[in-house]
Amino acid sequence: MIDVTDQAWIDKLLAWALPGQETTRLETKRVSGKMVGKALETVCAFANTQGGWLLLGVEDAAKAEGTKRLIGIEENPEAVDELVRKLHTHIQPSVSSIGVLRLPCVLRDGQGGHLVALQVPASDKVHSILDNGTWTRGQASNREMSAAEITELSYRRGVRSAESEPVDVEFDLLDTDIWRLYLRGRGLSPTGIADQLYRAGLAKKVGGELQPVRAAVLLFAENPGALLAGTGTRADVRVFHYRGDSIAAGEVPNLRRPPKTISGALYPQIAQTHAYLMEALAEGLTLAASGFRTVHRYPERVIKEAVTNAVIHRDYRLNRDIQIRIFDSRIEVLSPGLFPGRITAATIHRAGSLARNPLIAMNLREFPIPPNVDAGEGVPMMFSLMRAENLYPPQYRELSDQAQGAISVTLLNEERPPIWEQVSHWVDRNGPIANSDLCEIAGLDTLKASKLFKRWVEQGLLAPDASRGKRHTVYSKPSEEAADTGLLPLSGGGDNEPGDA
Repeated sequence: MIDVTDQAWIDKLLAWALPGQETTRLETKRVSGKMVGKALETVCAFANTQGGWLLLGVEDAAKAEGTKRLIGIEENPEAVDELVRKLHTHIQPSVSSIGVLRLPCVLRDGQGGHLVALQVPASDKVHSILDNGTWTRGQASNREMSAAEITELSYRRGVRSAESEPVDVEFDLLDTDIWRLYLRGRGLSPTGIADQLYRAGLAKKVGGELQPVRAAVLLFAENPGALLAGTGTRADVRVFHYRGDSIAAGEVPNLRRPPKTISGALYPQIAQTHAYLMEALAEGLTLAASGFRTVHRYPERVIKEAVTNAVIHRDYRLNRDIQIRIFDSRIEVLSPGLFPGRITAATIHRAGSLARNPLIAMNLREFPIPPNVDAGEGVPMMFSLMRAENLYPPQYRELSDQAQGAISVTLLNEERPPIWEQVSHWVDRNGPIANSDLCEIAGLDTLKASKLFKRWVEQGLLAPDASRGKRHTVYSKPSEEAADTGLLPLSGGGDNEPGDA
C-alpha cells in the first residue's frame, strides 16, 4: 500500500468522487465487514470493462453530502487488510498492477484520518471471483455476466481466438502450392500434411481424429472463404475506389472502377491486395473543379502494413469481409472485429504487439518473404513514415456501434500543416482545446483558427464538444479514451505518476 502525500492530487480525486454520482469508472464504499465481497465484485468488474477507481472510507451519497461523507477506513482497518489479501487469492486470474493508495484527509468529524483508493486497470484477460462468478461494470453498478457474455469477452480480449478452433475440412484441400511454399520457407520436406500440421499446432484431435484448425485453412487453402462458409467465416478483401471524398447515395455509385474481390490463402492475398492498391493509387486523380492532377502520397510500406494488419488481426468469427475504400483525399481500411485486450485507438501506436490470431501471425512469418516480422514494430513504423513524409498520422477508430464491430484506419492524402503538431501535443498534455487556445499558441486570429478547426473536424482528427454553448466549443481527439476524472493512472511509474492531467 502506497501513502500518497500530494494534497493537490488528493483534492482532485475527492472533487471527482464526493458529488456522489457513481459511474462506469468510479465507486465509493464505507468500510464494513460486508464490504470485502462487494469490493471484490467491483474490482473484478472494473478489470473486465474499462478499469476504474474504488474509494474506501466514504459514506453512501444518499446518506451524506460532500465532505460529510468522509468517514475513513479507521472504523474497520481489518476489513481493508482482508480485501488487500484477497485481491491476490480470490480473483482468478489475479489482476496485475492494481494501485492501492492510502490517502490522508480530514474526516467529517474534523479529525485526521485516511481513505484507501484502489486504481484498477482494464485488463487483457477475463477475471472471475472464486466461487462468486464473473462480473462486468454497468453505468453505475456491477452485474454478473452470463456464459455467453463471458465467451464473447474471451474472444474480445484475445483469451480465445477463432483461428485455433478445429473445422471439418479435408487435409487434401490444404495440400496446395502455398503449403509447399511454406514448407520450403521452413526448410522442411512434405511427409504427411496432417501430421505436420498437428506438430505445428495447426491441427487438433476431435473424437480421436485429426482436424485442421481454422488458421490452417486460412493459410493454405486455395479458397478458404468457400471452405469456411458453413462456419460463418468470410475471408476475402473487398476494394472500392470512389470518385470524390464520400460515397454518393443514388442509383449509380460514384466508383472509379468496379469493386475488386481478392480471395485466396492469406500469404498471396496480402501480396495481391497490396499490388492492386499500388496500381490503383498510381493512376493519381484529377480534381474536377480545376482539372489539376495530383497523386496519392502514402508511403508504400504504410499501405502494405495497413493491409497486413487487417488480414492478420481481424476477427475470423465474423461473417464480414475486410473492406478497403479509396477516396481522393484518403484511404480507409476496415477490419472486422474490435481491438483485443487493452489496446485502444489512443494507445495502439505505443501499446506494443497483442495478436488476436497468434497462429496466423507466427506462421505467416515462416514464408520465404514474410509480410510481417511479428515484432510489434508495424504500427509505430506507420506513424514514423507518415510523419517523415509530412503527412497526418494514421487515424484509428473502433466502430463498436455497428451490427458487427470493426477497426478502421484512415490514411489522409494531405500534407500536415506545422501548426497541427503543436495542437496535437497541446491536446495530449492538456486535454480539449478551445479557439482561444489555438489563437494563443499559434498566433492566429479567431477566424483562421475556426477554419482550421472546421478542417480538422472534417478530416476526423478532432471532435467538437459544444455542450457549453457554440461560442465555447472545445475540441479533442476522437481516439482519446474518455477519462472520468482527468487523473492519471498511478501504477507502473514513469508517465503514470500523479501529476497534471
